[in-house]
Amino acid sequence: MKTVTLSARYDGERIRLDESHVIPKNARLLVTVLPPEEDQIEVELRDFWTGLSGSSLERAYGSDEPEYSLDSLRETNPDFTS
Repeated sequence: MKTVTLSARYDGERIRLDESHVIPKNARLLVTVLPPEEDQIEVELRDFWTGLSGSSLERAYGSDEPEYSLDSLRETNPDFTS
């Protein structure tokens, strides 16, 4: 018999194939349990927070951000070397 990979879901009681396929009696099977798919709300929240943090970074480091010279520093870090 040729090896085939089938998609399936566990409904809480049984493993149900996503597509029909004839499986011979006593056929050897390998079962791989995958993590659940992300909930759509989780995906939307992650995308929202990613976009919000990105826009905040753009504002903080945008092209209109002034350049500060070393003369504008009140105190220099004695441990910093360039």
